[in-house]
Amino acid sequence: MVPHLITALSGPLLDLESKVLEATPTIERWFRLEWQEHTPPFYCSVDLRNAGFKLAPVDTNLFPGGFNNLSPQMLPLAVQAAMAAIEKICPEAKNLLLIPERHTRNTFYLQNIARLSSILRQAGLNVRLGTLSDEIKKPTWIDLPDGNRLLMEPLSRLGLKKQRLGLKDFDPCSILLNNDLSAGIPPILENLHEQYLLPGLHAGWHVRRKSNHFAAYDEVAKKFAKVVDIDPWMINPYFTSCSNVNFHERKGEEELQAAVEKVLKKTAKKYREYGIKEKPYVVVKADAGTYGMGVMVVNDPAQLKGLNRKDRNKMSVVKEGLEVSDVLIQEGVYTFEKVNEAVAEPVVYMIDRYVIGGFYRVHTDRGPDENLNAPGMHFVPLAFEQNSMPDMAAKPGSAPPNRFYLYGVVARLALLAASLELERSDPNAEAA
Repeated sequence: MVPHLITALSGPLLDLESKVLEATPTIERWFRLEWQEHTPPFYCSVDLRNAGFKLAPVDTNLFPGGFNNLSPQMLPLAVQAAMAAIEKICPEAKNLLLIPERHTRNTFYLQNIARLSSILRQAGLNVRLGTLSDEIKKPTWIDLPDGNRLLMEPLSRLGLKKQRLGLKDFDPCSILLNNDLSAGIPPILENLHEQYLLPGLHAGWHVRRKSNHFAAYDEVAKKFAKVVDIDPWMINPYFTSCSNVNFHERKGEEELQAAVEKVLKKTAKKYREYGIKEKPYVVVKADAGTYGMGVMVVNDPAQLKGLNRKDRNKMSVVKEGLEVSDVLIQEGVYTFEKVNEAVAEPVVYMIDRYVIGGFYRVHTDRGPDENLNAPGMHFVPLAFEQNSMPDMAAKPGSAPPNRFYLYGVVARLALLAASLELERSDPNAEAA
């Protein structure tokens, strides 16, 4: 299946694309200097939305699944990036322990773990899988649909003082989490010594908040916009947050409606400024959590008054059964890209500071203003390594390579925001 890109961009995004193309050397130098001051997360994926008149990140995942959705052509680039990341963190690294999500029956997720393990092995590491699942008491083989197998092993604390984490006969120097810690920190992961935990525990959803990430992104976008001479709104969704909301008991409803109205008004003002005819909308989402849970599209604050029980239940609980009390109210960004006539959005993957590829998330039953991270979605690989650098001779708006380079730039801005976010929430920052 070949992705069909939107054929036309409107004025604002064409102007952005043109300026980014012209400023490529300046942009790459700017990123290079930023990475001298900040440390990127080990890996990251960013959901983008391309409205034709605006391109912006709407979610940033620090424990990305979906490596199995990358095209095979991407693997050499992913391996190189993993090598660079490991060399920077622990040049003498030999053994790496990969800790997946607890759910071991989701074969799509397990294929992601298999692909990630393969990338890390090709980067020169002995990789084994340690599970937090209470159901696995001994080394257990799990068969995958493609004929591969994964060996899941129970975690153990090692050493005389039990200050290291590993497996019965496997003492790693590095531990890579592919578990977002939505349910909190398992005791077995606490108080580790002389081991690199990637990312740090404070990157988990028990601490992390989307509002903090987008506050950091707002800073990054404004700084970048000055470099390229653009309106930061072109790459940055408006947002605000609301605390102490209880959807079941209808508490905090008025504050939430006021927050929605505020973002809608700001967006409408921008739409008028640029002559955009679309109707502004916002996305209300849980401030912590992933998997597209706890997400609602709102066109009018009045919609929040009459939520039925199903909608209130949907917004009340996210992954691991955690109740929602803090929400992010984010400017809705349309996606006018399509794959075979189905609405699609690009997802960009990075290891260390390098774009390694991505895919289109596609949904045949959703519209351009809806959440595509929902049951029924499918994925179409997007090979960035052949298309990520701009064609200097191409007319802006005419060549897909420009579009892909633009995706990579905006995704890296979100990656930089994630590094700022982690620096500010690191409990050991002062001690370091």
